[in-house]
Amino acid sequence: MSFSVIFDMDGTLFQTNKILEPALDATFDHLKSLNMWDQPAPIEIYRQIMGAPLPFVWERLMPDHSETDRQATNSLFHEHLLAHISSGKGDLYPGVEEVLQHLVDKGYPIYIASNGQIEYLKAIIDYYKLDRWVTETFSISQIASLSKSDLVRSIKDKYKIDNGAVIGDRLSDIRAGQDNGLISIGCNFDFAQADELAQADVVINRIVELKIAIKELTRKSS
Repeated sequence: MSFSVIFDMDGTLFQTNKILEPALDATFDHLKSLNMWDQPAPIEIYRQIMGAPLPFVWERLMPDHSETDRQATNSLFHEHLLAHISSGKGDLYPGVEEVLQHLVDKGYPIYIASNGQIEYLKAIIDYYKLDRWVTETFSISQIASLSKSDLVRSIKDKYKIDNGAVIGDRLSDIRAGQDNGLISIGCNFDFAQADELAQADVVINRIVELKIAIKELTRKSS
């Protein structure tokens, strides 16, 4: 039985931490220049809710602002993120390319299911040439419910996946695997939280540990 691997992007494959703070700082500095903000950029709040759908993120970051202001700020924020990606200020986690090549060599199809916007994901895929290994990348914006579980279900349905794992750093990734009858592998990386990881079937501390973890999982399921 074929074993498929579905990755989250931010905080799992891509070190979003490297571009998050400068992008947020630039965005909220702009708001300050318009007299729409008078506090430091809410970086810690964003770190806590990383992985949540963007409408929820901006409701939390800007609770006293209009939806129009939130959408405009999100657009500006993504402009800064894209600029940082294209200038090479982001990075993959150490070992990501090695692991992706290993999985492809073993015949495991690879997909990405992310809460990031389509153009943001495309920028990362293009810059690091991840399509050398990734069959297809899916954004939460393609799902009306904005549910990671529903996004993974759509991947399962499209590619007839019966056996595999969802790999990510936040509870939405863990639940997406379990809600779809797949193994959940939690990544104890930058944005991970202990209480969320405790609900995963397997936890890894470095991406390279995935090679052994998946070897064991496929051995048990064979």
